[in-house]
Amino acid sequence: MAIRGPRLEFAVGAFLLLALASLLVLAIASTNGKFGFGGADTYPLKARFGSIGQLRPSAPVKIGGVTIGSVGQIQLDPVKFDSIVTLDIDQRYKDLPADTSAGIFTSGLLGESFIGLQPGGDVEVLKPGDEIAFTQSAVDLMQLVGKYMFGGGAGGSTPAATDGSDAAPAPQQTPTEETP
Repeated sequence: MAIRGPRLEFAVGAFLLLALASLLVLAIASTNGKFGFGGADTYPLKARFGSIGQLRPSAPVKIGGVTIGSVGQIQLDPVKFDSIVTLDIDQRYKDLPADTSAGIFTSGLLGESFIGLQPGGDVEVLKPGDEIAFTQSAVDLMQLVGKYMFGGGAGGSTPAATDGSDAAPAPQQTPTEETP
């Protein structure tokens, strides 16, 4: 039997600590450094959408590509059957104008959904719990492709008449003046 030396024990211990440290880094990176302990420095805003597409809780809320908050919760209005999205906005951005608009967008072609805010020019600001009045629902990509493919899109062609009786009259040539 070989007796283990202190170098081998040190190497195994160092490897184990390195593995635990890498797991900790992975955990912090996957939560974007937000752990959900205690009261976060956010305030709620609400937005009403007809369709939210693939939007999920904890999706980012952005202004100009900069994340300023996240989606807190998504509920259904039992009267109007609209989706009510609660946005948890960082306190640093508490002076959003009252005419701010919100839209649901997608990162890339098939990426994650996020809420994009477009601040307006109103001097009044949104207070915690206020509802954003101007919203744009999510665009359903599959529905758009289906409309385009099956003739529901703009500039879609209509079937031609076979006997010519329903055909539109041919455009007439308008005479033009000749200049000598």
